[in-house]
Amino acid sequence: MNDQPFLHAFSNMSPATSHSSRAEDGSVMSGQVRKRFRRGAAQIPAPVRDSTAPPVQTVVASPVVTRYPATSPIRDEWDELRLVPMGVRRHFLSGAPLVNFFRRDPAAQAFDLLRTRLLQTLRANGWSRIAIAAPTQGCGSTFTAVNLAQSLARIPNSRTVLMDLNHRNPDIALTLGLDCIGDTRRFLAGEIPLDRHLMRASKTLALGLTADPDPDAAEILHNTRCGETLERMTEVLHPDVVLYDLPPILAYDDLVAFLPQVDGVLLVADGTQTLARHIAACEQMLDGQTQVLGVILNRARRSGLKEYQL
Repeated sequence: MNDQPFLHAFSNMSPATSHSSRAEDGSVMSGQVRKRFRRGAAQIPAPVRDSTAPPVQTVVASPVVTRYPATSPIRDEWDELRLVPMGVRRHFLSGAPLVNFFRRDPAAQAFDLLRTRLLQTLRANGWSRIAIAAPTQGCGSTFTAVNLAQSLARIPNSRTVLMDLNHRNPDIALTLGLDCIGDTRRFLAGEIPLDRHLMRASKTLALGLTADPDPDAAEILHNTRCGETLERMTEVLHPDVVLYDLPPILAYDDLVAFLPQVDGVLLVADGTQTLARHIAACEQMLDGQTQVLGVILNRARRSGLKEYQL
């Protein structure tokens, strides 16, 4: 509170008025009158308190103390996933065609271009969940899924999840040379927590691996708990892109059963075995159920490029 006006008014008072009291009409009272005034004030009886009235409680305001609470770090389950890095030497000895270890190869540039175009489409539509599958066996869907995931994971501060849902022929763990394989069936059924199944191959790439083939593969993906588990996974990990490697479309019904869980499908064709009628059959099966984001041509023959070019 600023006390300057009060001090200024006090200093302007004359000596006569500073030692004298004033009456109600503003006149200065003499000393005798002032004494009678004081005696009269002293003789005024104190107010009688009603004994039946509730006691008056005096509330003393507590001093306001401003404190800055200690900020606890936000738990991020992505960082809590176990880190299982891939062995570089093992990949070179096995000759695994992973573009992360062959950055000057034209295939690496092709996957980077695919990554950029895919991200543009996903961001424009608010999508993130992509299934990767081929019309028939041996077209290279796992090869495509692994290399596309690694290309996406090279983006700083990004998050990519690669899930092996090819229960007919799981191959991602073998391709990456990893031995720490979880139980996908129990994970999708909600029986295994997230951090016990998924792992991180790097700061930006998480993996969900499958160990052995399962004859009831389609039934696993039909289970309603499967969708609930994967929905929770995306809510907890906040990935930018989730890639699902699935069995051949024309050989099994796994992909069709899994369509409610994805935003689009990438088809992988093989230039040495995939025919135009195979692509047409896949597009017919997926028509009206999901988006076909593109057809990736693997082992392309120069004479057949125009046939499969998007």
